[in-house]
Amino acid sequence: MKIVIVYYSMYGHTLQMAKAVAEGASSIPQAEVMLRRVQEFPEVDKIIDQNEFASQVREQQKDIPVCTVDDLREADAVILGSPTRYGNMCAQMKQLIDSTAQLWLKGEMEGKPAAVFTSTASTHGGQETTLLTMMVPLLHLGMLIVGIPYSVPGMIHTQARGGTPYGATTIAGGQGELQPTSEDLEICKALGRRVAEVAAKVRS
Repeated sequence: MKIVIVYYSMYGHTLQMAKAVAEGASSIPQAEVMLRRVQEFPEVDKIIDQNEFASQVREQQKDIPVCTVDDLREADAVILGSPTRYGNMCAQMKQLIDSTAQLWLKGEMEGKPAAVFTSTASTHGGQETTLLTMMVPLLHLGMLIVGIPYSVPGMIHTQARGGTPYGATTIAGGQGELQPTSEDLEICKALGRRVAEVAAKVRS
């Protein structure tokens, strides 16, 4: 049972989350977890070249394969992670989704569990809108959206951190100075575990 986790990360926040999601999914014995990144734009690569920290984060990801349409086709479940861009997913992630026309035409993603996670600069910087809008193309593909119930520890809180029923989240800060909290990462693990459990039930 293949669980594909696809993410985009320039400053490392969604990368940390993706690894936690992968850890959670891997806790289900029959899960084969595949971590994939989305292709960077050449013009953004040039900007990253001029940013020491972003360059270091890019270097950390060099051995993680770029996601292909075949990766999605072969997956039994897909979990997408993207930082917010004006309340929506980043263009790099959208490019991958826009390349799935053949999967849509053939119904190859129908009935597969899917989930989403995001990182935003501020508490109200698009956490919920990004997750909800990421779900829309997944519904067009016929996928089964998996969220996070409030029975998961850490979901009910009034602190300035992440955690929504629509997917896992974290707050990165205006300059990317914050890191995912331990509670945020535990919710990421719960999301990965939940998707793997649902995928196992769908396959049975």
